[in-house]
Amino acid sequence: MPESSGSAANAVSPTAHPHGDTGTRFPPRYDGPKLLSEALTQLTRGEEVFTRDGPRADVEYRDLGWAAATGGAIGAKHIRAIRPFDAETGWHWHDMSGHFIYVLKGWLKFRYAGVADVVTVAAGSSLSQPAGVAHNVVGRSDDLELIEINMPAGYGTWEVGEGAGAGVHK
Repeated sequence: MPESSGSAANAVSPTAHPHGDTGTRFPPRYDGPKLLSEALTQLTRGEEVFTRDGPRADVEYRDLGWAAATGGAIGAKHIRAIRPFDAETGWHWHDMSGHFIYVLKGWLKFRYAGVADVVTVAAGSSLSQPAGVAHNVVGRSDDLELIEINMPAGYGTWEVGEGAGAGVHK
């Protein structure tokens, strides 16, 4: 006989969160709670202004403060288009362990080494970009806005020919 939803086996602790992120199912990785002065990351508020301090001339960048908060472990930028897309980025790869994007507005198209089809990421979608894999941005909307998250915050970029090869550092 199936258990009813009110049974002890299906009971949820009053402090449990529906997404399972309160530590009720996983033991803590450190003693807590901590004082702000003892925190593993710093309190920051990504309130920087947009700049053109980045590799692409057709977009502008806003640092969200994650690199400062995490001691360089994670970087996050708000990136938005400022003029029409006029050329592919060219094949390149980044030496990072994690590379993620979340598209806020518009769309972005990638080619990846070893993948025949173009990968399109549209507003409301995210992409866990394979870290270290050669890719080429082949198109984007003129109204593109996205959040890019990198691990670590600082990384190198290498150009490669048509998705393969050792690459040249940029």
